[in-house]
Amino acid sequence: MYPGSNNPSLGFGQGTSYPAYPPAPGGSPYPPAGGVAPYPPAPGAAPYPPAPGASPYPPAPGAAPYPPAPGASPYPPAPGASPYPPAPGASPYPPAPGASPYPPAPGVSPYPPAPGASPYPPAPGASPYPPAPGAGAYPPTGASTYPPASGAPGYPPATAAQGYPPASGAPSYPPAPSGAPYGQPPAQPAAQSYGGGMPQKQQHYETGAPCGGSLLAYREIPTVNPLAHCDPSSDASVLRKAMKGFGTDEAAIIGVLSHRSSDQRQQILLKYQQGYGRDLVKDLKSELSGKFEEAILALMTPLPLYLAQELHHAMQGIGTNERTLVEILCTRDNQSLMAIKNAYHHHYRKKLEDDLRGDTSGDFRRLLISMCACSRDETNCDPALAPNLAQQLYKAGVGKVGTDEAEFNRILSTYSYPMLRLVFDEYKKIKGKSFGDALDSELSGDLKLGMMAVYDCIQNRAAYFAKELHDSMAGMGTRDRALIRLVVSRCEIDMGNIKQEYHKMYSKSLEHAIKGDTSGDYKKLLIALVGA
Repeated sequence: MYPGSNNPSLGFGQGTSYPAYPPAPGGSPYPPAGGVAPYPPAPGAAPYPPAPGASPYPPAPGAAPYPPAPGASPYPPAPGASPYPPAPGASPYPPAPGASPYPPAPGVSPYPPAPGASPYPPAPGASPYPPAPGAGAYPPTGASTYPPASGAPGYPPATAAQGYPPASGAPSYPPAPSGAPYGQPPAQPAAQSYGGGMPQKQQHYETGAPCGGSLLAYREIPTVNPLAHCDPSSDASVLRKAMKGFGTDEAAIIGVLSHRSSDQRQQILLKYQQGYGRDLVKDLKSELSGKFEEAILALMTPLPLYLAQELHHAMQGIGTNERTLVEILCTRDNQSLMAIKNAYHHHYRKKLEDDLRGDTSGDFRRLLISMCACSRDETNCDPALAPNLAQQLYKAGVGKVGTDEAEFNRILSTYSYPMLRLVFDEYKKIKGKSFGDALDSELSGDLKLGMMAVYDCIQNRAAYFAKELHDSMAGMGTRDRALIRLVVSRCEIDMGNIKQEYHKMYSKSLEHAIKGDTSGDYKKLLIALVGA
């Protein structure tokens, strides 16, 4: 047997065995334990076997000699990085220069803010990006970061305003409302196409109303009001009987149509069609004639469409009826004008402004187009601006050689009625005469007609329409188309106020004037519309 062997076949004897070779320098003279490397540890390494799951290699310089905590990186931290494992959800990498070493709050970007950007998270609904160079941050300084209350409008986007830039020292006012290309008319009943419902009340301000606090509106007095408990089906039956068979019962027609609102008349039209399979307007045309027919058909047309048709008629054919254009366009508020523009475009498939450009010219055209912009500020009133604006009006007219019509136009089409009323009062205090006198002496022709209409409506709208009614019946003959338009378009708004002014101005009632210039069923209808 060989020495040290227990196998007789190999020639080793049984008993204590001895290593076949001498141990390596520094090595253990004993055999390794189970699972331990048979070699001596490397310099600096632990002389013990690694813990379960630990690396059998020595740690890198600067690294912890212990195994990493659960979820931690087994590698040493990068320069400047935390030696501890990241918090849940945090980046395992060191933060970029200038970034917070802590994990971001929910919804906040984990990256450092761009130069000039806020280090805080954006307000709800706000952009997380900084504003472009030169652009204002949103929301504007001093403004609330919260969205407007339900139903309250927010701020419109800044757009190029139509008209003229404000003069030095005068504030700019908002542009025309955006949205529908021709202005959004008031919401209409389902039975109508253009807003033939009860006319929207225009915002009129009492002469001399306080400015700076709430703007008080005087109470408008219509002479035609919606009938309580109106039954459109019953009214349709009355009208059918009035036109059926031989002859026509004009009194029944007047009794129904002159005591219903525009909205109720549209409902009657619908019930008439449903109940009898006939068109009420066509039946009325076939049964009636003359001025009485014209007035009845005007009543049966939704007001915005009716006024759009009147504008179209004023520009049709040879010549233009500038007085009609002025009466409709220079006397109404933004909402009413937008509804008229919308009806015009829908009915004639072209823009009202385009037809005005083709039929008018110069400063008069500029005035009408400015009115069609529907961009007048109808709420703000700053008494501190009145002296400055009064001086601007003076310098544009009496205070210079010639007249700056564009400056007149800019001021008269931009500011609210209460604001302009203060400006006119200030003008009279400074110059000793009214701005109306200045317009009368400085202007002429159609422009004078238009700007005087704007001025008169600002001062007293009811008095303006009283004068128009008087002029329609003055002299030889009667301007019946104008008379019908004035009565039909104002009877559901402020005809009661107009009647009061008419009596003050001409010392007789409007009814008396109408009776003297009209006759028959036509007269009866007009008296019914203005007499309540």
